[in-house]
Amino acid sequence: MSERPFLGLPDDALESHPPGVMTKEEVRAVALFKLRLRPDAIVWDVGAGSGSLSLEAALVARAGHVYAVERRPEALAALRRNVARFPRPNLTVVEGEAPEALEGLPDPDAVFVGGSGGRLAEILGCAARRLRPGGRIVADLATLENLERARAALVCLGLRWQVTAVQVARSRELGGLTGFEALNPVFVVAAWREGEP
Repeated sequence: MSERPFLGLPDDALESHPPGVMTKEEVRAVALFKLRLRPDAIVWDVGAGSGSLSLEAALVARAGHVYAVERRPEALAALRRNVARFPRPNLTVVEGEAPEALEGLPDPDAVFVGGSGGRLAEILGCAARRLRPGGRIVADLATLENLERARAALVCLGLRWQVTAVQVARSRELGGLTGFEALNPVFVVAAWREGEP
């Protein structure tokens, strides 16, 4: 498949590990919108997994830079293969565990948290401390427990926040008829400083 000059990489064009575990395209669209990326944005994608969001963000932030941070070896291998398949000169893969792996990166305009390895509050704290003025943090969460962890951390950090529950069902063939198959719901949490957009 050739590189597309627009947003909207289909899920089946990307490799993931475990297979099928990635920020799905419909949720990716919401997360990218909530990040409010500028063309010159510095973006951290923490827990980048397959790189599905990093690859799309690099198209939007074409004069900026995206850092895809991942700690799991199998996911890193899939991420690197996806970046090779869809090259982005402004995308760097960073191997390591957050928040430690974020220390040497430039301060971000936008932070996306796709995975946290059980360190969600620490990652949000690091992101909030380093976030540039007008920046935003977005986290995709699949469980109520992580949603509550994020809410509590954002309140302690003094950030404003909003949760969007995204529920997607895709059509599929059912013996000559068309039905719908639901994907797991995702909570998209967007956070920003008081008085900023």
